[in-house]
This record gives sequence, structure tokens and C-alpha cells, in this order.
Amino acid sequence: MKVALLATDSGEKFARLDGPLAHGLVALDGPAAGPWTELHETGESWMWDERALRCPVRPSKIVCIGRNYAAHARELGHEIPSEPLLFMKPPSALMGPRGGVVLPPESVRVEHEAELAVVIGRRATRVTRQDALAHVFGYACACDVTARDLQKKDVQFTRAKGFDTFCPIGPWIETELDPSTQRVMCRVGAATRQDGTTAHMIFDVPELVSYVSRMMTLVPGDVILTGTPEGVGPLLAGDDVEVEVSGVGVLKLHVQA
Repeated sequence: MKVALLATDSGEKFARLDGPLAHGLVALDGPAAGPWTELHETGESWMWDERALRCPVRPSKIVCIGRNYAAHARELGHEIPSEPLLFMKPPSALMGPRGGVVLPPESVRVEHEAELAVVIGRRATRVTRQDALAHVFGYACACDVTARDLQKKDVQFTRAKGFDTFCPIGPWIETELDPSTQRVMCRVGAATRQDGTTAHMIFDVPELVSYVSRMMTLVPGDVILTGTPEGVGPLLAGDDVEVEVSGVGVLKLHVQA
């Protein structure tokens, strides 16, 4: 099932997408408002198109996994980690489909990193690997935009990963997906830059959810970015970018100065 956040004449609304038809969903109250745990349809339906799509997540935190594909670790000259490498992006970095990634003047090398995003649906504290997927609401496409020169300069990742527009997620949340065998791709213009599979993750989704929940409580709406396959490369003003995860969809972006 595809769950999207759509702009309408009466404001943004969560909806279940069924071809060209959107069916309204009741949003839960609170800072992570969204249909993360129980889906209740309002009975309202309308026609939609991709121009109405908005960022479908409202997380309290975005937890990211570094170097979770061996080939990507090697292409950056890093060792393969023995346990998940965690860093975070601020929610202010979020952006929705068809948005513009803004190249900041502080960096001369901004790169794309196509990723599978995991959206939490149930509160998770120290959950086991066996129970981890029961706490997942669904999955989306994401781009972990990175100022590579600042990442190398700072050593830690906060500045390089945290600029506004550096966390596009969308185009919707797919609730029915096997996260273990999906292709993760990035196209810039006509060129395919990244084409990997989640089967090559060092730490799979159940392990990541369990591991992160041992460090911090995950609440409904929180997001885990699961790492990127090899092939990362620079983004230039004017580029059109597509991040695709098989079984989910295509997140379309453009790059601006």
C-alpha cells in the first residue's frame, strides 16, 4: 500500500494512493502526526497527480547508517565497519519530491547517495532482531546528500550532512515491501550512477532497527537511512536526479545553486 502526503485546496493530507485516486487517511495528533500505527480512512477521495506530492515523513529524528555497503566503503577508502556506524541528520534537512537540492556556498563538492529509508511505525526500545520488522511502518526512497569536502575536512558528519534540502525523501511510503532484495539506483540526467541491491547491505534492516533501538528509543514517524551502494558522485546546478528503489517508486529532484 502506498501512503502519501498530498497538497490539497484544504491543506496537506495523508492519503492511500490507488492509481489516480487518493483516499484520505486520518492523521494522528502529536509532533510525529501521521498514520504510522493504525490506518483509518476518512471516506474522502479525490484525483491526484505527482505535483501534489509532499515529503511523506515527519520524524523526531533521522538516523543514518554510514558505510553499510562494502563497495561504497572501499570507494571512499574506508574499512568495512564491524558494527553499524551511526550519524544523524536534522529534520530541517527534509525535502519532498520534485524539490530543489540547494548547493551551499560553503562546499565545492556535493554528492548524491541513493538509499532505502525505513519509517518506524511502533515505539521501539531495545527490540530484538526477530521483532524489529513489527516496528516498521514502511519504506521510501531517500537521498543522503553530502558535502563531501566538508565531511573530509570535519571528520565527523554533522555539517556535511545537515544542510537544508540535504535529506529528500519520497515519493511516498510503501508499507508492503521485502527490504532484503530491492534495487537501489540513482540517475543523474541520462546517466545511471548507482545501481546496487539491499542484499549487499552489511547490516540488514532488522539488524539496523534492533541496533539503533538499543542506543535510542525510536518513535512512530522516525526514519532510518540504511546506507548507499557504490557509485556516489558530484551534483551540479541544473542536474535532474532520480532515486529509485524497486518496489517503492522514483523520487525526482533537481539541483540548484
